[in-house]
Amino acid sequence: MLKAENLTKKYGDHTALHDLNLNIASGEVYCMLGANGAGKTTTINLLMGFIEATSGHAWIDGLEVRPGNLAIRKRIAYIPEQVMLYPMLTGLQNLRYFSELSGRKSTPYQLKEWLLAAGLQEEAHSKKLNTYSKGMRQKVGISIALAKQAKVLLMDEPTSGLDPYASNELSRLVGELSQNGMTILMATHDLFRAREDAHRIGIMKKGVLVRELETKAVNLHELEKEYLHIIGSHLHTV
Repeated sequence: MLKAENLTKKYGDHTALHDLNLNIASGEVYCMLGANGAGKTTTINLLMGFIEATSGHAWIDGLEVRPGNLAIRKRIAYIPEQVMLYPMLTGLQNLRYFSELSGRKSTPYQLKEWLLAAGLQEEAHSKKLNTYSKGMRQKVGISIALAKQAKVLLMDEPTSGLDPYASNELSRLVGELSQNGMTILMATHDLFRAREDAHRIGIMKKGVLVRELETKAVNLHELEKEYLHIIGSHLHTV
C-alpha cells in the first residue's frame, strides 16, 4: 500500500533523507522513531507530495507520489502535530467541508456517524473547534479520513501534548483503523505507544533508516535500549 525506493531529499549540501526504502502493507501500523532532524517529518512531507524528492520514488496504492497529484491526495489523510482545522466552525461543519473538498458528499446522519466512529461524543459535534482539546481535534481529523475513505493515514507526533487517557484512546482508534484495512505511518518520539500500536518500528538517525524491528519480537525495555544505542543518547539521573 505504501512503498518508498531509495527516497532522498537534499537541501543544498544537507541531506535530510537518504535512500529510504519502505514497504508497508495494507492494514499495517508502522512507527518511525528518531530525534528531531532524523528525517521523520521529511518522509511524511515527501509522501504527501508537499515537497519533491531529490531522487528515488514513492508509491501509494500503486500510484507514484508527485507534488500536485490529486489522485494520491484522495487516498491519504494527514494528521499533523498541530491539527489545522477551522476554529470558528463546529466539528460537524469542519467534517462536512473537508469531506466535500475531497469530492465525497455525505448526509448529516453519515457525518455524525463518522464523528462517532472517531470517538467524538455527540454533544461536541455542534461546538466550535476553538473549544476543543488536541485530542478532540485529532478525532475530527480521523473522522475526515473515514469520510473520504482514505487508504493511508500519515500522523506526525500524534501523542505530543496528549494526557494518558487521550493517548490511550488514540491508540484504540489506531487499532480499529488498522483492523479495518487502513495503512498507518506514524512519526513519533513516544516509544511506549510505538511499541503498543505498531506492527513494525523503524529507527531513524540523520536521515537514514538505521534499523527496523518487529514489535512482537521486542519488549519496551529492549526497544528503549536499542533506540538509545542507535541515536547515541544517554539517560541522565537527577
